[in-house]
Amino acid sequence: MSDIRGPGRAPGRVPGRVAALVRRVAAATPAGRDRGMDALRAAAILGVVLGHWLVTALVSEGGALHGASPLTHQPWLAPVSWVFQTLAVFFLVGGYVAARGLGPVSGRRPLGEGLCGPGSGRGSVPSYGPWLRARLVRLFRPVAAVLALWSVATLGLLAGGTDLGTVRTLLKLVLSPLWFLLVFGALTALTPLVARLHPLWPLAVVVHVDLWRFGLDGPEWLGWINLVAGWLVPYCLGAAWARGRLGDPAGVRATGVVLLAGGAVTTAVLVVLGGYPASMVGVPGTAVSNLNPPTLAAVTFGLAQCGLALLLHGPLNRAMRRPLLWTGVTLGNLSALTVFLWHQTALLAVTACGLLADTTLPGLHTVPDGPGWILARLAWLPVFALALAVCWTAFHGIEHGRGSRGTTAVVRVHRPAREGAKRHV
Repeated sequence: MSDIRGPGRAPGRVPGRVAALVRRVAAATPAGRDRGMDALRAAAILGVVLGHWLVTALVSEGGALHGASPLTHQPWLAPVSWVFQTLAVFFLVGGYVAARGLGPVSGRRPLGEGLCGPGSGRGSVPSYGPWLRARLVRLFRPVAAVLALWSVATLGLLAGGTDLGTVRTLLKLVLSPLWFLLVFGALTALTPLVARLHPLWPLAVVVHVDLWRFGLDGPEWLGWINLVAGWLVPYCLGAAWARGRLGDPAGVRATGVVLLAGGAVTTAVLVVLGGYPASMVGVPGTAVSNLNPPTLAAVTFGLAQCGLALLLHGPLNRAMRRPLLWTGVTLGNLSALTVFLWHQTALLAVTACGLLADTTLPGLHTVPDGPGWILARLAWLPVFALALAVCWTAFHGIEHGRGSRGTTAVVRVHRPAREGAKRHV
């Protein structure tokens, strides 16, 4: 056992190998690293994963599986979606990191690179082509493994006589999250054009689309304009933050208060008086979804989340000075895409294995129509996490363009060395 000291903290006892990893990560982290931004990104990923695991039910009926949601049977659970629908924070961080990566801010090099990868402190600003290529390769390389595995799995299921409805349900759960990567990749490619765009412009597009769609009974396809415009709002806000347009730290906090209060009040008005759904995720069987495609309520709610993120950034930055906590956030960020892409596969694997028990397991195969299902599903979360850990062990190396060779093989947090070279873990 070894001691790990954090600034102003009492020593803690942790296993020797963990202590060694913590020391290496702490030593390799540049002094200017924006740790609060990494913490926000990690929290956003965690919210997405837990949200999907909590509101996704696979009901076994007549030898087939079909999707269901506890929000359909228990609408009072809508506040759960307010906690775990954290995509706006992800786009906020993405806009911040992309804007920093394409140009210096106050003469400094970007503090972060990639969707969830390391930053290298000071250095030369990359040209657009290599910068974009590196980010898109990092973004979409892990997708190939998911598509390859599920292509083989689909052929096997169909050859084995699996019900077509079951196969369709499984593929929808696995592939539907990929829309996020497509939108994020498109906004990344457009960063030189949108980085200086004021967030009010895409917000105005969302307002007009919803007015036309709902107020003037316009065609439903108009809503898909918001798939880009809606997520462009937090992305542009992040870019504005990176470029110093929110002012000094006091200005950032003031902006956070305005966004949090204004976004929350506006969302409440839209839900109570405007007829928008209370849930911030899609609910099967409802006529309108706040997320698919995004509505004005989803965007104003996302602005409230962004306001909270602006307020939490400073405290998180200080909290990340604790070496053990920072190491956990670092490892989580370095595997963020792997976790995002495989968390639904982990859920499906546990569900499929549960079918071998030849009985209907509460919280896994039952209709999510009561508090008992909720308690049972909470008990399954550690099992989902274990299955995800297995997926991570098998596939995390692909995210970094190498084979899986253990945890430390993917930890690459750069720090300028004395002679100007870079050391990495």
